[in-house]
Amino acid sequence: MDKTQDLTLECTAIGSLPHKNVDDAINLIKKDFSNIPFWPQMVKINKSEDMIFQFLENMPSFFSDENKIYLDTEYESFFEDLENFFNDYEEIIQNIQCDTIEKYKIITSLSFEKYIDLIKNTKPEFAKGQIVGPFTLSTSLCTKDDICAIYDDTLKEIIVKTLTIKALWQIKKIKNANLNTTPIIFIDEPTLSQLGTSAYVSVSESDILSMFEEIIGAIKQNGAIPAIHCCGKCDWSVPLKSGIEIINFDAFSFAENISLYSDEIKEFLLNNGKIAWGIVPTLDKLALEKINIEDLIEKFQNAIKYLTKKGINEKLIIENSLITPSCGAGILSVELAEKAMDLTKLLSEKLKEIYKFDS
Repeated sequence: MDKTQDLTLECTAIGSLPHKNVDDAINLIKKDFSNIPFWPQMVKINKSEDMIFQFLENMPSFFSDENKIYLDTEYESFFEDLENFFNDYEEIIQNIQCDTIEKYKIITSLSFEKYIDLIKNTKPEFAKGQIVGPFTLSTSLCTKDDICAIYDDTLKEIIVKTLTIKALWQIKKIKNANLNTTPIIFIDEPTLSQLGTSAYVSVSESDILSMFEEIIGAIKQNGAIPAIHCCGKCDWSVPLKSGIEIINFDAFSFAENISLYSDEIKEFLLNNGKIAWGIVPTLDKLALEKINIEDLIEKFQNAIKYLTKKGINEKLIIENSLITPSCGAGILSVELAEKAMDLTKLLSEKLKEIYKFDS
């Protein structure tokens, strides 16, 4: 049985929260996302909670000082470190329960262990983890000579394998907390919206797909669901070819964009792919301040019309839909972030009442 059938109109959230107390954040998640709790990044407490920094620990070539972070492949022990890293990777891929994976655990997170305790105590059917995406990371990191990692094959390989390990470590921790909880690992790819622009004109589709496919394959092989989040306009034809099972985007601002790929979306949905509609506006503070549940229901219904007008069956869309905020809430006040989380839960509940289909 396809467990993703149980995701219909369920809700979760995207990464960051603005709370300065971890317990407050975990309690909010327990209240609003009991079916798919997520691991919160506490970005207003510590810079190490940043979506990029947390996934760099123990990556060969990575260095950090007070002024900047950078990659270096010329230090004395690089090739020895690289060989050890590749050996570790092969061991981890074969068995994520091995002790070696703990070398690459996410050390800097203030909330992860309490998130794991939440899973142990509540035993949800699903639980969300996340990694920064390989394209976003490899375009964010440069060598000390300011060469972008996306243009260095060795650095790209290191980045992809590091992110794969970080995803598998989360899967291990979630499954060890409750064997019957299915992990959902979101690959956060904000820079994907820049693919094809002049900034990355020499980066090919095959380059991106090869990075995605290695990570996604490992996630699937270990009983988890791979998802991708991009909060800007995106060429969705690329991730849809990668084996991803959930796509998540800012549907509040860019719902029409996804209809440009209606043929690919229809095939994706027919093969049990899911759309997680980021309909609650966390990137638009003024809109969030004014919006209410009736507005959001109308916004969602208008969003799916972009696809039904292209000939995709409404029932097919709804049965393969989830609800999320448009992006992380870390930039908001605590009050507004909590409004966004509460509205996401309420919207999920209201839509389940509205869309009642015979099985």
